[in-house]
Amino acid sequence: MIKVLALLPFVFMLGGAYVFNQVTPYVLGMPFLLFWCVLWTVLTSVIMAIIYKIDPKNKEGEAE
Repeated sequence: MIKVLALLPFVFMLGGAYVFNQVTPYVLGMPFLLFWCVLWTVLTSVIMAIIYKIDPKNKEGEAE
């Protein structure tokens, strides 16, 4: 589960560059590809925070 979550940003950021390589739809004033990269940069932080919370190796130090 953790490895799949860690792989998501990599796949979607690089895969999205090939699939969504177009300028015409603007989102928040940015071309769609730029918006896609910014979106996945933010989502990467969220996903890494989730991985940090569910990783059992991080819970070993809390018991002390």
